[in-house]
Amino acid sequence: MGSRMFDLFSAALTLAVLAAAAPAAPAAPATPTASPDARERMVCKRFLETGSLVKSYKTCKTNAEWERERANIRQNNDRSNSCRIAGEGGAC
Repeated sequence: MGSRMFDLFSAALTLAVLAAAAPAAPAAPATPTASPDARERMVCKRFLETGSLVKSYKTCKTNAEWERERANIRQNNDRSNSCRIAGEGGAC
């Protein structure tokens, strides 16, 4: 029985390694827009789902939306760091 369990474990491990090594499906090309403005161009990014090595999801946004999201994250990080620098515990 131990040999069979080892075979199942080996098969599962092999499948996991092959799935992780397989190239992700190419992202569908964004539809061309009439606007030549680069901020309005659609960009899709693939993210790994938290806690998983192979499960992922794709999010598509314009460059302007990605920039706004990064600015919001930077702004929120600055607020949380200022509390730590001031020596205040908890929320500011």
